[in-house]
Amino acid sequence: MLRSLGQRPLAGSGENPEVADLRTAVSRLRRELAALPADFPDRGIAEEELAALAAMTLAGTPEIPRLQRSLLLIAGAIGSVSALSRGLAEVRRAVETLRERRRQGLS
Repeated sequence: MLRSLGQRPLAGSGENPEVADLRTAVSRLRRELAALPADFPDRGIAEEELAALAAMTLAGTPEIPRLQRSLLLIAGAIGSVSALSRGLAEVRRAVETLRERRRQGLS
């Protein structure tokens, strides 16, 4: 589950909790997509963008416009697959939380 807005990482870890939440949500959605037996036309797009999101979370603090672009592509690719709706919503929430924290100057 995603951390609440005020929760911080352990002292000395140096990890941004919003980025960690995004990484967790992306990882979960990637696993759900991989386990889905159904094939659909834009599956490859979703897999590529999820891999890009995962890489961005490992490289440090990702750029918000790039995160939002990836989120739109993923939503367009898997938005109609109901089995992935919860995972997609978690990724969206994590991106929006990170965006909001940055807007407020907190991350």
